[in-house]
Amino acid sequence: MKKTQNPPKKSANPIKNPAQKPIIKKTDAKRTPKSLSADDVIDDFSRVNYITVTPNQDGQRIDNFLLARLKGLPRSHLYKLIRDDEIRINKKRCKPHDRVNTGDVVRIAPVRLSVRDEPVVSDDFARGLLGRVVFENEGLIVLNKPHGLAVHGGSGESFGVIEAMRVATCKKYLELIHRIDKDTSGLLLIAKKRSTLKDLQEQFREKTIQKSYLCLVVGHVKSDKQIIDQPLLKYTLPSGERRVKIDKQGKPSQTKIEVLARFEIDGRAVSLVRASPLTGRTHQIRVHMASIGHALLGDDKYLRQPAPSAPRLCLHAWQLNLAGDSDATKQFVADVPSDMANLFPKECEFLITHKKS
Repeated sequence: MKKTQNPPKKSANPIKNPAQKPIIKKTDAKRTPKSLSADDVIDDFSRVNYITVTPNQDGQRIDNFLLARLKGLPRSHLYKLIRDDEIRINKKRCKPHDRVNTGDVVRIAPVRLSVRDEPVVSDDFARGLLGRVVFENEGLIVLNKPHGLAVHGGSGESFGVIEAMRVATCKKYLELIHRIDKDTSGLLLIAKKRSTLKDLQEQFREKTIQKSYLCLVVGHVKSDKQIIDQPLLKYTLPSGERRVKIDKQGKPSQTKIEVLARFEIDGRAVSLVRASPLTGRTHQIRVHMASIGHALLGDDKYLRQPAPSAPRLCLHAWQLNLAGDSDATKQFVADVPSDMANLFPKECEFLITHKKS
């Protein structure tokens, strides 16, 4: 007698089409973090951040955009982040000079920041700094920067002009429009509004802003007027210190000079020179003057000849002309500080206080 076989049990979830795979819901898929506004304060950089550019940052270089947010991060580390593809704009690689536009999304990989305390600015220091303001309106501050104070913190400086001014003025938004060396005194432009920053930086790029410096140099410069046209190249010493030299591989650089006086200090020949940089290279006036045999007094980087002693680098950002609608052909003049003015001959004392060219 044959055994009756029971029919196979039907599957609880039969697949009608064997070629059709069941749909599996992905419950562990990674989600892109919510993008933050670049106008907001970002407290946590230990995770990936996505930051949306607003009109307040439109047109800003990505390196400057990041430096304004990654407080305490050395510039060299920032450039390494960019090189290593840790920073992206709209999911694409970028370079330090690339500019961001409104609506762009900047991705910042996790970054460990050193904790930098807010600079402690004494009341006397704040009053002294505010007392050096040459001009101020709703968008601009023109400051007569003292010698020996860096324009911003970093590279061994706990703070600079811009950090101190933010504390002294209690203003959230203040940005440097340009820079001058720590050892140089004189006119420095600071923006109180993003629109002013963009406008004046564009004027610098278009070379419509005219600047004149006063400097004391070794020896008697022969020509009353001349243009020094020599390319400048940055390089780094084994110690890590950055320098600039004349080099065919460097960037085109021109400085117009005019001799205002020839005299002597301690029996050594000295010239008072008005220098107007036609380009804006690092240490431009200092290297150009040294290249024609007339280095600046007090220059610890490029002075390699006997010279009268000086208490400081004798370079002062003296005059600056702005073009624009509201401040058309506006000229600013910064009084020459006494530690440099005391070296002037008597016939040049009229240059120490305000004088328009």
